[in-house]
Amino acid sequence: MSVSEILEFIIALIILFGGVLSVLSAIGMIRFPDIYTRAHAATKTTTVAVLITLIGVFLYFWLTEGFVSIRLILGIVFVFITAPVAGHLILRAAYRAKVKMTDATIEDELKDYLAQEEKSEGSLKKENEVIE
Repeated sequence: MSVSEILEFIIALIILFGGVLSVLSAIGMIRFPDIYTRAHAATKTTTVAVLITLIGVFLYFWLTEGFVSIRLILGIVFVFITAPVAGHLILRAAYRAKVKMTDATIEDELKDYLAQEEKSEGSLKKENEVIE
């Protein structure tokens, strides 16, 4: 077995691992009870799965073909930056729209923070009305 074949085998395992993570993410999106846990499975696991798969493909082209793909690098950076941010914003919007959490949820850490934020916004509105 040559070094090239060993590298191809290791890269194939990396890509396979990314595929397995994608399947686990899909199972999590089906099985989890509410939007918050489903979105967690969709954003965290899928982001990692896509990154691992893209890194495996990048390594394949770089180590076996001697080709460095800027498109793959940009894809890796783009997914790494945008997917978690998009998931966070979607969940924040769902929370502000008062989408119900599952009954198994023990603690809601955002509730107290948003209540304080609304109080401070209310007091600012009153101050602005008095000034006008």
